[in-house]
Formats: sequence, C-alpha cells, structure tokens
Amino acid sequence: MREVDAIAYVRRGVWWIVLVVLVVFFGCPDSGFAQTGFSQVGSLKRSPADIVKRYVRLDFKGARLDAMGFDVLAPYINWKEEPVWGQIVIIQGSEVAEDYRKWEIIDNLDVIIPVTFQVRGVVDMRTAVFTPDERTEEVRFHVTAVRNNWRIVGPVVPPHIGVTRMVNFAREAGIHEKDDERRGVLAVLEGSLRKAK
Repeated sequence: MREVDAIAYVRRGVWWIVLVVLVVFFGCPDSGFAQTGFSQVGSLKRSPADIVKRYVRLDFKGARLDAMGFDVLAPYINWKEEPVWGQIVIIQGSEVAEDYRKWEIIDNLDVIIPVTFQVRGVVDMRTAVFTPDERTEEVRFHVTAVRNNWRIVGPVVPPHIGVTRMVNFAREAGIHEKDDERRGVLAVLEGSLRKAK
C-alpha cells in the first residue's frame, strides 16, 4: 500500500469515528449531552409527564427551601416568582401518571397530569411546628406548550418536601441558629419529623 493511500485510509477511518461519536452524543435523547442542555429540557418531542416528574423530584429534594431553588425550577414552570409559603407539605413519596389515558387532554399541546402524593403532615413555617396528617393528596398539574417547550402553568402549590430532606433541613437550621429558644424549637421539629419517617 502506498503512503498516500494509507493516509487517505486513516483519514476516512477517523471521519467515520467522528461521525459515529456525533450521532451517539447528539442524536440520542438519553445521552449525557442531551441531558445537560444540548436537548431542551422541556422539548415537545418528550412526554409532558417528564417535566412534571422532574419538577416533583426537585421539590421532593427541597429545591424550594431556599431562594436559589427558583432558578433550578425555572425550566419547568411558567410563573415568574415563588410565593412566600406559610406551610410546607411533608411527603413520603409521589407518583406521576405517565400513562396518557390518565391525563385530561385539552388538546395536543395542553394537558392536565395527575400526581399522587403520600402526605405525612404539614410544617407551619412561622411556628416551626410539624402537624401529622397522613393522607393521599392528588394535584392535577396543568402542562402546556410555551415557546415550543412544555411548561407547568399551574397550580402553584406549597412545597412538597420529602421527610428525610426536611429532617436534615431542621437539623442544619438548628446548628446555625444562635438563639437558644429557637434552637430548642428546631430540635423539637426535627424530632417530630423523625417520628413521621
């Protein structure tokens, strides 16, 4: 094989490898690149239930417990600011209806997707008191196409935080609290939340 033919052969091989890599990373919706921004989070090519699942999962992990959390949730919602909540709903888990037959389909770009929460109780944010209230709660999230992406447009419900995350939040708040009385209240909150696990 001549040297010129060998170089051309190697170049063709390199181009094929580059092409395969590009197809794998940019063409597959489940690739790492697709999840990090090359594919829109709320793309209309994906199920609207994906947006609801991601929002509910982030809320469960406590994304709405601090001011920076709104930026994390912004790609999933269509409201501009989070209300100040007087209470937080404490949950054990949730289930998003992924089967479209369980949705209310208004039209092909406008649906209502039910989510079932296993509620353990409520924390009053003013008094830092946990009130047990075991029940099942259904929230019907309205998802619609906004600027070619799925977005949740309502309802704006109080945070639905996982029990473990709220226990950790109360413990961290107690560690950083300077006032002894307030630290005692947070310790009681942490203890009552642990019983709800």
